Amino acid sequence: MFDVSRYSVVAESIVSAGRALYKRGWSPATSSNYSARLDSKHIAITVSGRHKGQLGAADVMVVDLQGRPVQSDCRASAETLLHTALYQVFPDIGVILHTHSVNATVLSRLLPAGGPLKFEGYELQKAFDGVETHETVVTVPVFENTQDIETLARETREWFLEHPEQPGYLIRGHGLYTWGRTMADCLRHLEAFEFLFECELATMRVRP
Repeated sequence: MFDVSRYSVVAESIVSAGRALYKRGWSPATSSNYSARLDSKHIAITVSGRHKGQLGAADVMVVDLQGRPVQSDCRASAETLLHTALYQVFPDIGVILHTHSVNATVLSRLLPAGGPLKFEGYELQKAFDGVETHETVVTVPVFENTQDIETLARETREWFLEHPEQPGYLIRGHGLYTWGRTMADCLRHLEAFEFLFECELATMRVRP
């Protein structure tokens, strides 16, 4: 059983994040899903199909790390297994945010198949946990979009078991997944990603 008091606090943080991310245009038209860890066996996650700018406490439910609802008749996000896979790989992360911004979606479609996005030389790379200098490379894998979430969850789990230092990934034509120990950490990562996506797209526009 999960701690109801902790669930209440976590659900409110998800609701607040949803309203902020919707206002920035990063979670349009009921897209996106957010989650936060409750304990070693449970996470809180947004209910499927809910408008992220209008979330309330009833739009956040609890699932176990196999993605099964706990004390709820609601249906969790269709991409719940992409969340639980990351919580299983990274015991220290507490929050995952998946968004559908224009920049993430367009950039993911422009990148060649099979190759990751790499950030190099940007000062803002230091916004990511564990990155202390711009003289490093932040690698963002791009997975192909699919409705086969079980397969995609397995692919992401295997990739991050081998590359645990990277802070997020893209799904082509779909959006971004990023995470952090706290909601504040995760929101910082998301904001950094969006800035860096914008820089990459601007560079593509002016580069001969």
